[in-house]
Amino acid sequence: MRMATNCCRRRLEVSDNRAVQLLIKLGHQVTSRLWRLGFASRFFLAIFLHSGTSFRRMHLTFREIYFTGVMSLIIILVSGLFVGMVLGLQGYDTLQRYGSAEALGILVALSLVRELGPVVAALLFASRAGSAITAEIGLMKATEQLSAMEMMAVNPIARVVAPRFWGGVISMPLLAALFSAMGVFGGYLVGVVLIGVDSGSFWSQMQATVDFREDVVNGIIKSFVFGVIVSWVAVFEGYDCEPTAEGVSGATTRTVVTSSLAILAADFVLTALMFRGV
Repeated sequence: MRMATNCCRRRLEVSDNRAVQLLIKLGHQVTSRLWRLGFASRFFLAIFLHSGTSFRRMHLTFREIYFTGVMSLIIILVSGLFVGMVLGLQGYDTLQRYGSAEALGILVALSLVRELGPVVAALLFASRAGSAITAEIGLMKATEQLSAMEMMAVNPIARVVAPRFWGGVISMPLLAALFSAMGVFGGYLVGVVLIGVDSGSFWSQMQATVDFREDVVNGIIKSFVFGVIVSWVAVFEGYDCEPTAEGVSGATTRTVVTSSLAILAADFVLTALMFRGV
């Protein structure tokens, strides 16, 4: 009996220790995540406080606009074209069942301007430009270039981070607009040129239905917010990564994953706020 009782006590002690260790690990994970979120918020504030260099030396920001915006044009334009063509095919097949094939232009334009243009362009932007920004800053940290700037009394946030942040913020709305424009053109190619929908109905109904303030402006606001999110995550992950090859690789992966999830979550919140009265 004593041996059985001792065995039971040992099992209970082991299970208690495991529970305590699990709680310790869970608490450590929660506190580390909260600490990192607080540091990211302070980092975001520091970018704004040191953004004067980006605007006094505009060539730094223009160079990043070229790197993040112009270099992303191919994937944005090609993706927008094919998304619009798919919308044209799917939309025509659905509208034809209800005798409303002439409304194809409305469906393509509203889908792109309100939703698909800003969201898909932001996801592509995060995958191409966001990951590149993180890798670039991470490599600068791994090779101690950021530390060398601090030794020379040059603030790396003002000289390296802020221009890349504002370059991404400025580029994102422009890329989203080009994505939507190419999408509408792709829908026109499929609907009017390929299928045979009346060209006048396609454009006239689109112009009469798409509202500038409710649709176009709200799409621009979405793309601007997405640009802030992607640029913030990209520069923070690069600046905060471990100065090793594995650290840079992990930071690049976290940039794409975190940006994508944040874009989708922000899209839901913005859509609920913008179109709740429509």
